Amino acid sequence: MSNNLKIFLGISYLLILFTFLYLIFTYIQINRLDDFSYYKELQGNLNVYIGTNKIINLIYFLIFAIIWVALLGFGSPILIFSGILFGQFLGTFISAISVSFGALILYSIGDFFFRDVVKKILERKFEKHIKLFQKNELYYFFIYRFVGGLGIPFGLQNLLPILFSMNKTNYFFASLFGLIPSIFVLNTIGAGLNSYIEQAQFFNMIDFILTPEIYLPISMFAVLMIISLIIKKFFFK
Repeated sequence: MSNNLKIFLGISYLLILFTFLYLIFTYIQINRLDDFSYYKELQGNLNVYIGTNKIINLIYFLIFAIIWVALLGFGSPILIFSGILFGQFLGTFISAISVSFGALILYSIGDFFFRDVVKKILERKFEKHIKLFQKNELYYFFIYRFVGGLGIPFGLQNLLPILFSMNKTNYFFASLFGLIPSIFVLNTIGAGLNSYIEQAQFFNMIDFILTPEIYLPISMFAVLMIISLIIKKFFFK
C-alpha cells in the first residue's frame, strides 16, 4: 500500500507540474520574453480575466494550491503568483487557507502511511526539538512556522510534526497563523510586481528596486528574517 501510494503521489505531482508548465509555455510566447511590452500585455490580460471571473478563479487557485502543497510543491512561487493575481490582501487570505489545508493533507498522508520512514530520517536530527514541541505543540509549532521551519525545505517542514504525533487541529491553526506574516510579504511582492508592470513604460532595474511597492515588502521580508533569527536563537538553541 505504501509503495503504491508513493508511486501515485509521485506520478500525480509530475502530472500536475508538467500540466502547469505546459499551460504556461503554451500561453507564453518564448520569443518575446525580453520585450517588456509583452509583460504589460500579459498583465493586462490577467487583470481582465481575473476581474471578470474572480470567484471562480479563487476556487481554481484554492484547489490547485492545496494539491500543489500536498504533493510537496514549493511554497514561495505560488505565493508570489497569488499576489500578482489577487493582490496583497485577498492573495494573502486565499494563500494562507490553501497552503494550510495543503500542508494538513500532506501531514495526514505522511502520518498515516510514512510515519516509520519519517521518524527514521528526521527523529535523530530533531530529537531535542521533539521534547520542546511536546511541552506545548500549538505554541512551539506556531513559532516554528513563524521562523521559517528552522531553515528546512517547506515540504519537510510539513512532515516534522509526525515525530511527536501533533493534533491535526493544532497543526492547522499553528500553520495558518504562523505562516501569515511570510505569506503576506510574498503576496505583497507579487502585487508590487504587478503594479510596477502596469505603471512602467519600460523596465529599469533601479526604478524597479526603488518602487515603494517593491522595496517596502523586501524591507519587510528582511525585518521578518531578522526577527525570525532572533526568535530561532531564543526558542530553538
